[in-house]
Amino acid sequence: MTTMRERIAELLWGYAEAIDDDTLERWPGFFIEDAVYQITSRASCDAGLPIGIMLCEGRGMMEDRVNALRTANIYEPHRYRHMLGRPHIKTASGVTAVRTSFLVHRIAQDGETVLFASGDYRDEVVEEGPVLRFKSRRVVLDSPRVDVLLVVPL
Repeated sequence: MTTMRERIAELLWGYAEAIDDDTLERWPGFFIEDAVYQITSRASCDAGLPIGIMLCEGRGMMEDRVNALRTANIYEPHRYRHMLGRPHIKTASGVTAVRTSFLVHRIAQDGETVLFASGDYRDEVVEEGPVLRFKSRRVVLDSPRVDVLLVVPL
């Protein structure tokens, strides 16, 4: 029998794998239909400011973002490599709150590898039938500075 912790770990790893392997078309499928995905800085989060770096409200916006990445946006080709910490999990009223530290390295086409982002994921996870999905994913960056234009989701 698979524990909730193991199921959550599989969700987190699958999400990171989809981004790291550039199978971004899988990315929206990790969310429920009306989910919210946001990238913000720790300073904005601590100050209670709603301002973010990226916001997608609903799976449709996420699908549009992936479509734009593939067909319209022009950016330097690169890929990411996620390193995830151990998730901290709390469940109440059918919603599971998960907080996970992360590091994301950016690998440029020429092979240069740099630490691109660090912070934590603040997630709300729900069961949709037999599958766990994100109800919300708030990516809280340790630094408000993003080295280059943030194109691919974290």
